[in-house]
Amino acid sequence: MEQTDVVKPESLEDLIKALQTIFESDCINVEEVQNVMESYESKPQEWAQYAKFDQYRYTRNLVDKGNGKFNLIILCWGEGHGSSIHDHTDSHCFMKLLQGQLKETLFDWPQGESQGNMVQKSQRILQENKVAYINDSIGLHRVENVSHTECAVSLHLYSPPFQTCQTFDQRTGHRNTVKMTFWSKYGERSPFETTISQENN
Repeated sequence: MEQTDVVKPESLEDLIKALQTIFESDCINVEEVQNVMESYESKPQEWAQYAKFDQYRYTRNLVDKGNGKFNLIILCWGEGHGSSIHDHTDSHCFMKLLQGQLKETLFDWPQGESQGNMVQKSQRILQENKVAYINDSIGLHRVENVSHTECAVSLHLYSPPFQTCQTFDQRTGHRNTVKMTFWSKYGERSPFETTISQENN
């Protein structure tokens, strides 16, 4: 398959159009998606309308539905906010740092019915404008803003979109299925969904 040269998206709007074009195909080149997301240089004035923070937990804010092929979401992490350990429901997950830093901790899937601490595989700090990738064959992860002074903002692409995922207890490996919700959609608050658990990133 021929690799087309990545045209550098000059704006978030350009990036969304480029992603929609890539995802018209049923065959997704992970590297191509990573490259185009990484080549977009974060400009806060372009994504500020979607960056809605909550005092108590990180928020998931829908930016684009990707013609049904993907969801593009901005996550806003206050100081000390983090996700649970979770899977990605057989989807591709791309995560680009728009502002600040996030710590990603990778875990192995719990084996069978074994109880006990989950096995930690690796840890890394994700830097501004860099893109990370995970899927269920790579493992499970937790993402945290470990800073006590700085907020963080990340842009996530999930393909195909999914409505639920599994979260895991680090001490026991016990899993729960949780429903995904959006704190806002297209820059507008979605208050009717706020009571439902929305663990995922």
